[in-house]
Amino acid sequence: MGFFDGLRPGRAMDFAAGAAATNAIELTKRHPMVSLTKQGAATGNLRVNLSWQMRTSDLIGKKRGGGLLRHPFKLFQPEEVQAHTQSMVNVDLDLGCLYELADGAKGVVQPLGNFFGSLNSPPYVKGSGDDRFGSGTGETLYVNLDHRESIKRLLVFVYIYDQTPAFDRTHAKVTLYPSNGPRIEIDLDERQPQARSCAVVLLENVKDELLVRREVKFVYGFQAELDRLYGWGLQWGRGYKSKVG
Repeated sequence: MGFFDGLRPGRAMDFAAGAAATNAIELTKRHPMVSLTKQGAATGNLRVNLSWQMRTSDLIGKKRGGGLLRHPFKLFQPEEVQAHTQSMVNVDLDLGCLYELADGAKGVVQPLGNFFGSLNSPPYVKGSGDDRFGSGTGETLYVNLDHRESIKRLLVFVYIYDQTPAFDRTHAKVTLYPSNGPRIEIDLDERQPQARSCAVVLLENVKDELLVRREVKFVYGFQAELDRLYGWGLQWGRGYKSKVG
């Protein structure tokens, strides 16, 4: 696939670059990749966290900037009320992972269909559960890198369960916490109002080196479209999540 043509193992970012002050590495278009192996972070459990919150500042700013002359009393309206009068919606973002193992096994770990995986047996990826309200803890995947030789590639993705395109209404971030070294951050900061899914980050085992690469590729469909984009070759059907009790 052409999406892997730009992979240059020798160009992976050094953990020391830009990480000392913030103890974090931000993967960007200019600096999309980092090597876990070179930094001694390719063992233990890798924690992958998704967190998000609704965007409100731009809505509030537009309201105050454009409508004050016509509606001067709105200056005294509390921000919380203004935000909730802007047709705000609750967005249910889910975190998932397509996996391909060295023995050829392929599959998905995700809340949809209750495919939560396993940490100490194949696929060595486990989901923590489903956060439907964008709480402070968000959703988390765990990857057992002590079995890194069994992992060929992992594609971490985010999708909107209720099928309502709303990436432009949220500020979402995926953060990787290795067992050693600084955390790795990927912001989903591109406004893609019609997208329903996003391939966020790819972890690949290339010649026994674990590379983490920023993807941030938005698609209009769901897992099946991400599958086609990266050539996974799985069969997909409609799935549902269990109801909140």
